[in-house]
Amino acid sequence: MSQKETGIEKRTEVLDKKEEEIAKREKEASGRQSYFDNRVKEYEGLLREAKDRLEKISGMTAEEAKKKLIQTIEDEAKYEALKVCKKIEEEAKEKADREAKKIIALAIQRYAGDYVGEDTVSTVPLPNEEMKGRIIGREGRNIRALEAATGVDIIIDDTPEAVILSCFNPIRREVAKIAISRLISDGRIHPARIEEIVGKVAEEMEDRLKEAGEQAVFDLGVHNVHPEIVKLLGRLTFRSSYAQNVYQHSLEVAFICGVIASELRANVKEAKRAGLLHDIGKAVDHEIEGSHAFIGADLARKYGENEAIIHSILAHHEDVEPTSLLDVIVQAADALSGARPGARREMLETYIKRLDELERIANSFPGIEKSYAIQAGREIRIVVNSEKVNDDNIYLLSKDIAKKIESDLSYPGQIKIVVIRETRAIEYAK
Repeated sequence: MSQKETGIEKRTEVLDKKEEEIAKREKEASGRQSYFDNRVKEYEGLLREAKDRLEKISGMTAEEAKKKLIQTIEDEAKYEALKVCKKIEEEAKEKADREAKKIIALAIQRYAGDYVGEDTVSTVPLPNEEMKGRIIGREGRNIRALEAATGVDIIIDDTPEAVILSCFNPIRREVAKIAISRLISDGRIHPARIEEIVGKVAEEMEDRLKEAGEQAVFDLGVHNVHPEIVKLLGRLTFRSSYAQNVYQHSLEVAFICGVIASELRANVKEAKRAGLLHDIGKAVDHEIEGSHAFIGADLARKYGENEAIIHSILAHHEDVEPTSLLDVIVQAADALSGARPGARREMLETYIKRLDELERIANSFPGIEKSYAIQAGREIRIVVNSEKVNDDNIYLLSKDIAKKIESDLSYPGQIKIVVIRETRAIEYAK
């Protein structure tokens, strides 16, 4: 028993020593923890003090400094991106110039057709100078009614016995010319009569365009063309691209396609059809977003053309890869018939595209009934639906359109945006 008691006492002593050692270590750890906590608080204080000094020296808060740093990095990134974009654009221009020269050098055949240069102005002869006053009307009501109904800028100046019509859309200009000539012959010139005559002339113009389309189909011997396609072909009579009439261009391409196909023993009728329809998208490209090749392909598909024709329309400007002999024939014929744009022609084409884009931007806003770019693109008149847009909103609408034009277009000077809201009350006495 005494030996066991002695062993227990020794163990107890060992445990007591270990307990004392653990307590000592805990005390040391607690002291170190307190020391570290004090040092952390001291460093945090120094950090706050340094931060306050930096804010006083720089004159901005930490949040403001962070925003400025982000803005600086963003500006540098934009600048670098701009340099890359400019380099890509210059390379693209150089490549386009080389390709254009290559096409001209390889052009071995030309179509000897009639050619009429494009214009954006028409002149209406007057029987006498007094007729100018009648066209203007009391307080300008007649000329305002004419411009609103036709979308044409009517210029009455010192030109003897003539009125000048200015508009980039040749269909509108032709409608206005015929309507004014009829009003002069009729003698009754007032707003109600103006609206009536313009409406009739517009209907007659649709018939005239249809006849032009039918004539093109007949001349080329192309059969089973959908009536809507025929109408669109007629509309090409009043479209031009780089000083070349698109209607005549389409006939030329169809003719050349037929000649090439016959030499290669390909399907001549299909080649003519593809050549005639290759630019059909240009008849409506100012009304629908997208490339005229894709628009034309969608129209051809909608009105029952076969896939070979549709693909040749898509491929004629390489929007898709040419995969068949027909695609290559249409490409070659289009290049041979295409105009060689000089500086003046290209400037005129760019000018017309800018006016077209002005109207496209205006029409993209809700509540717009129609819009007219006039005064050589220095003014755009926008007619809104009075039921959808109230008087208070037209000012905000004009500002929104102005901002959209500023962000999307590049132009010299300034553009005047005129938003017109008109309410009419019509009743009949019985």
